[in-house]
Amino acid sequence: MSQAPLRIALVGNPNCGKTALFNLLTGARQKVANYAGVTVERKEGRFATPGGRHIQVLDLPGAYSFESTSPDECVTRDVLLGRYPGEAAPDLIVCVADATNLRLHLRFVLEVKHMGRPVVLALNMMDAARRRGVVVDVAALSRELGMPVVETVAVRRGGAHGLIDLIERVGNDAVPASHEGSTNDGDADAHATVRRILAATVTMPRATDARDDAIDRFALHPVFGPLILAAVMFLVFQAVYSLGKPLTDAIGDGFGWLGGVVGAALPDGPLRSLVTDALFGGVGTVLGFLPEILVLFFFILVLEESGYLPRAAFLLDRMMVSVGLTGRSFIPLLSSFACAIPGVMGTRSISDPRDRLATILVAPLMTCSARLPVYALLIGAFIPHRLILGVFNLQGLVLFALYVAGIAGAMAVGWVMKKMRRDHGEHALLMELPSYRLPRARDIAIGLWERGSIFLKRLTGIILALTVLMWFISTFPSPPDGATQPAIDYTIAGYLGRALQWPFAPLGFNWQMSLALIPAFAARETAVAALATVYSVASGDGDIAALGHTLAQNFSVASALSLMVWFAFAPQCMSTLAVIRRETRSWRAAAISFSYMFVVAYAASFITYQIASRFL
Repeated sequence: MSQAPLRIALVGNPNCGKTALFNLLTGARQKVANYAGVTVERKEGRFATPGGRHIQVLDLPGAYSFESTSPDECVTRDVLLGRYPGEAAPDLIVCVADATNLRLHLRFVLEVKHMGRPVVLALNMMDAARRRGVVVDVAALSRELGMPVVETVAVRRGGAHGLIDLIERVGNDAVPASHEGSTNDGDADAHATVRRILAATVTMPRATDARDDAIDRFALHPVFGPLILAAVMFLVFQAVYSLGKPLTDAIGDGFGWLGGVVGAALPDGPLRSLVTDALFGGVGTVLGFLPEILVLFFFILVLEESGYLPRAAFLLDRMMVSVGLTGRSFIPLLSSFACAIPGVMGTRSISDPRDRLATILVAPLMTCSARLPVYALLIGAFIPHRLILGVFNLQGLVLFALYVAGIAGAMAVGWVMKKMRRDHGEHALLMELPSYRLPRARDIAIGLWERGSIFLKRLTGIILALTVLMWFISTFPSPPDGATQPAIDYTIAGYLGRALQWPFAPLGFNWQMSLALIPAFAARETAVAALATVYSVASGDGDIAALGHTLAQNFSVASALSLMVWFAFAPQCMSTLAVIRRETRSWRAAAISFSYMFVVAYAASFITYQIASRFL
């Protein structure tokens, strides 16, 4: 009879390299879900030891302390203690600590140890510690902590061999429970205990890395720091368009050619229309924007892996406090550029309930990747490809301006919420600044694969279903005998679109644009698929490569700008509203979020259209 897999759980402070170690152990053999009843992410992977023992690895959310009431840390604590419903307690806890910053990480190690569960300590980033001159007496540290201690380098191939050997040994024998050792005074004074252990086991020439200090003299400078941050973000958004657009065009051309070939092989009728108009014309159009989305994800992952994001939060803290937010809001808001859902979930690290609610309400204003296909389509169709100052792409500048509009809107909403607050207590930002490090290609690749997979699942799920539905209502019923108008005017889409047009006419939206707003509420990307499907059905042409040209013939520039501004502020997708409801446990918060965004989007689009129609 084969042995059951050994269940191990990885825990540690944020920035300890825990996820990199998880990636090193499991590679692509991972699956991501949520814990039952909450929106906390659950990552699980598998690997086999050289001896053939199967290991099941759980990557638990990062935690600084189990005394906190944040949802992430509560889930981590309950899973380790075997108290979480439907989640068996792990057989072994692997506590990951940054060897260059044991002063901070050892206190959490002691908390894990005092749970009385089997624990081993993985001293991660040992290569960086040696470069810094840090010497750790591993045997002495193991004696002091009363648990096995092993060195790891999560960013190096083979950097977890010692850990794997240890796991195999304890997996084949009885798993040792941690014992008190010489740390039985830790509960009385954890700081004193950590200082004593460090004095007995660690030699450190200086508290911080000289190279980090040299970089931070500029990166955290009160003048140069914000300028560097602004330049980094500007270049990121320039790169999204400059690097992703050629690939998007190539995919669009490929789907246009493939749709023509498949359409020519099918007999004329509803099946041919479904394949060419809905599948190639709708879903194919959205798929074409995957490269631009992955370029954005790539830069966010690089900034995160390099250790720059916490510094950006530090730089922006004073400005964000002035508009009713906090420096801790920065990382959730930056995550919202990928998707508002993880951004809203990321607010769990904000301890103040009012600051957390403010961040949740403004997070959907960040320009998520689902808006990117809409922006890219309209910018490509209406904004000329022109260089400004011989360097900057005008289309990239417009894209950057739309991102800035979302950020400015978030700041304005935060400022209004601050004025409505009754309490104005003192504010202090306490956060760890990790060492700078070169992002590892493997971790970036796994991150891109996960995010690309999520996008493709949406594409083959809700987007495909909505696109087929849009094709159906754009095709049926057939026009009556003697009809003189285009066939689509007699379909369900035609009637529904004209009914919806009147409230959006002041924004410059025609009925096709108004109709596309309905599926966009389920998933923003489907606005592109909806427009592609409606216009390809209307014209009988399934060539998605010509969609931009078709839109340019049917929209004015003012209408296109108004639609882009609408999507910059429009109410978020249903999934985001559901997450806001679950995170806040309040339908009122979800209703407020939807309502204020609708009002802001309508007003901003109205002003944009009225001004643009007069001057363009």
